[in-house]
Amino acid sequence: MPIAFESPDQPEVIALIDDLDAYQLTLYPPESVYALDLPSLMQPNVRFAVARDAAGAVVGCGAIVLTPEYGEIKRMYVQPAARGQGLARGVLALLEQAALDQGCPEMVLETGPSQPAALGLYERHGFQRCAPYGDYPDDPLSVFMRKPLRR
Repeated sequence: MPIAFESPDQPEVIALIDDLDAYQLTLYPPESVYALDLPSLMQPNVRFAVARDAAGAVVGCGAIVLTPEYGEIKRMYVQPAARGQGLARGVLALLEQAALDQGCPEMVLETGPSQPAALGLYERHGFQRCAPYGDYPDDPLSVFMRKPLRR
């Protein structure tokens, strides 16, 4: 299934992000969901990856916010029906390559304790738990992770 950088302002992508938001709000209260909105995803320092199925439908996504300090993973999601096919792994690999290309020394992310599959994915790909970074509060419903990048 193809995975490529695309614009997030496509109707199918917006619908997928809406699905992600609805899912997260079943797990966490709104004040513990640290999601980027569409205008933030459209910024020049953000790369947005889209996974499509064989028919071309959008089934997954992920973003990376590139800064001199790190690349932050945001908006990782694969529709439940498309899980188990390596799409999240593929999106993550593409985002990591973007961070490497930008010269980021590490990748970071914030996710939640109620998402064991996501935690497992990140751990299998070299992320380790860490303290809050950036402007994030020390939220008990957040799990912070980082991964050093090697060039």
